[in-house]
Amino acid sequence: MKQGKTLETLGTELRRQRAARQDFVADTRRLSFVTEDNSSRLAFATGEKLLEFGVNPLAHQQISARLGIPLKYYQRMQTEAPALLDENVNNWLHQTPERRMLRVMDGNVRAFLSDRYRRLDNLELCAAVLPIIRGMKGAVIESCEVTEAHLYLKVINKKMKAEIAVNDVVQAGFVISNSEVGLGHLTVEPLIYRLVCRNGMICKDFSQKKRHVGRQVESCDTAYELYSDETLAQDDKAFFMKVQDTVRCAADEARFMLTVGKMREAMRIPLEHQPMQEVELLADRFSLTENECGDIFRQLFLSGDNTRYGLLNAVTAASQNAVDYERATEMERIGGEILAMPLPAARSLPSPVRNITPIRKEVATA
Repeated sequence: MKQGKTLETLGTELRRQRAARQDFVADTRRLSFVTEDNSSRLAFATGEKLLEFGVNPLAHQQISARLGIPLKYYQRMQTEAPALLDENVNNWLHQTPERRMLRVMDGNVRAFLSDRYRRLDNLELCAAVLPIIRGMKGAVIESCEVTEAHLYLKVINKKMKAEIAVNDVVQAGFVISNSEVGLGHLTVEPLIYRLVCRNGMICKDFSQKKRHVGRQVESCDTAYELYSDETLAQDDKAFFMKVQDTVRCAADEARFMLTVGKMREAMRIPLEHQPMQEVELLADRFSLTENECGDIFRQLFLSGDNTRYGLLNAVTAASQNAVDYERATEMERIGGEILAMPLPAARSLPSPVRNITPIRKEVATA
């Protein structure tokens, strides 16, 4: 499992981000988009004050998608015809008026979102869930990080474990992820942590999601900055109480045992093709890079395990070499996708009974 920040440095960064962030709601007819020297800026007025911010790559993508401008064409205009890009963006901002939420951090627009977007921010999420995690016997935060797109808390429960095979022990866990910039729900997903290689696999099944959708912000003719009001704080309190309940149930013994059963089954499913071809098929299905394919094939070769279990472990092992934490987490999810694949019509490997000891688990009591 790729390591990110310590919990202490994560808290420091989240508090810094809280102090640096600003949120605005503006009518798109009031926005002005200008590009110079391969850098774009959005300007608008709040009362008598004119504000101007840079535009991050994600916000560019969201503007492109919202205005219906194909991203490749948008990016080509950025580099080859910036005046044309400005003309296109300003035209469609003004010709298709709506109110949008602009999330700003460190002087740049980091997200261009609906005015119904519910701000479920990372600092509040951590304040809600960390006491619950600390209260779970055997639970530890194995890895955590905040990227430009997501917050991740990866938790394992050392008291809930099982043997897939002799000396191949896995522990139950879960991943809490959240995006402040519109890239997904607040999500709690099951995690399997394999001790022999310290890799994590994020399971496709049994995930819980909470949507970032709230009440529409009150209408106003001019752009204005959003603050947390008392009503919003009460709504968030009720919401995060539900999130706390979800986290309490995240490391569920019955679900863990079902996943363990699938992993044991995967040990009896041989690869349908030669290892290199299997990796190429994965590359097509999950858009893997050449370097990622090389890392996966290397792990598969070193393990000598040409089964579905060997393939998913090769992917999660390769995740430690991913270019960044975001991609590493995506590869851990790909491991879960492989486990969830339908069973083939026939399996040729016998059940490896002699290699599997009875499941040994220690489940924390409430």
